[in-house]
Amino acid sequence: MAGKGFSHIPTKVKFVKTKYRSIKTSLPVPESLPLLKKMYDLESRSMHGQYPMIWDKAESFQVHDRWGNTWIDFTSTIFVANAGHSNERVLNRIRNLIDKPLLHTYTYPSQERIDYLEYLIERTPPNFEKAFLLSAGTEATEAALKLMRLNAKKTGKKGGIISFHGAYHGRTLGAQTMTGSESARDWIGYQDPNIFYLPFPYPWAYEDPKEFFNETIEDLLEKYEINPKTDLCGFILESFQGWGAIFYPNEYIAELFAFAKKYNILTAFDEMQAGFGRTGELFGYEHYGVTPDLICCGKGASSGLPLSLVLGSKNIMDIPDIGSMSSTHSANPLVCAAGHATLEALYEDNLIKNSFFLGKVLHIELSKLKKKFSGYIKYVNGKGLIAAIIFQDDNNTPLVELCNSICEKAFQRGLLLVHTGRESIKIAPPLNITEEALIEGIEVIEECIKDSI
Repeated sequence: MAGKGFSHIPTKVKFVKTKYRSIKTSLPVPESLPLLKKMYDLESRSMHGQYPMIWDKAESFQVHDRWGNTWIDFTSTIFVANAGHSNERVLNRIRNLIDKPLLHTYTYPSQERIDYLEYLIERTPPNFEKAFLLSAGTEATEAALKLMRLNAKKTGKKGGIISFHGAYHGRTLGAQTMTGSESARDWIGYQDPNIFYLPFPYPWAYEDPKEFFNETIEDLLEKYEINPKTDLCGFILESFQGWGAIFYPNEYIAELFAFAKKYNILTAFDEMQAGFGRTGELFGYEHYGVTPDLICCGKGASSGLPLSLVLGSKNIMDIPDIGSMSSTHSANPLVCAAGHATLEALYEDNLIKNSFFLGKVLHIELSKLKKKFSGYIKYVNGKGLIAAIIFQDDNNTPLVELCNSICEKAFQRGLLLVHTGRESIKIAPPLNITEEALIEGIEVIEECIKDSI
């Protein structure tokens, strides 16, 4: 059977019944296997590899299957359900449109689009004067690439863009060229000679973050004979490096922005994982105290409907001519309604504040785990309700199989974790989770670590 990231042999697990979790069957559920096989047989295997479960309902911070099992969700379906699964504000807005009825307008205007854009621009930092609405995160980073290079063309610069080793910006061609993994770019058949990659400032890689930036940028300029005045037009950065929720040092970002300002280079943050309250701020870059030219958002923007966006100043956003940047489903009324309701929930239901305060609880509790399992947990990273536990032994050997075991055991006990396939486990519950449920989930992680080492 395809999708063998996790065992597909039904296992008799200890049944669970708590306020927030319920496991009533063997896992995977035996009756689900023919359905999973049918999906694997009909669909490209690139979509497979997740937990062998079939979602039936998802509400608030819980996921249910049709056989009576309920999980606490520490994934938010990969940072999407920030406002909570099936948020009532979002459902009501969508119901209203279905009852209207109005589902699609192409790029013709709708009141929903106007209302969302107004609400979005009013409630985001003032340097963001205009938005470009799209369907997927990779479209947004592609748009940022295009905007940076169009701006370079306008100013007479070359189209050099600097990304980072280990960064991930999407799966389409332009986005993948900015991804800092040679193996991920290998399928393209060539490397864009005007995209460059700096070493990421991992906490174990430097003593002084300011010096680290200056040394590595000088090495890059010298190696490729780059003149920053004429050859570079943009930096693109994930607000934190995804696999390990690793934020840049503030001093590093300050030095990078000083360099960009000196040479008139645009700065863009990829906020796919960090945006919309995940880190305890509306956007993750706000922790650095800087003002980027562009940000690319998706995932948590709309609670599950396909919406992504680029935000920037009028001067940059209006470089493309009328009709030269659009997409079939961009700004359709359904996603605009969902985006509007999601942003309302984040602000009016205090979900960003909840992320900040429960983030403190999360990181205090994870620090206790790090101390308790010091021979296995090397780092705990993140801010707000995003965290990554990095598992390495005393020789700094990545403990990938240990992470796999912990994730599978947690699944069997009613907790969904972000399985990275690396030496990290990520935690990202919906921002409306309660402290009681958060603590229960952390207790499950502790049990699973004990039973896996």
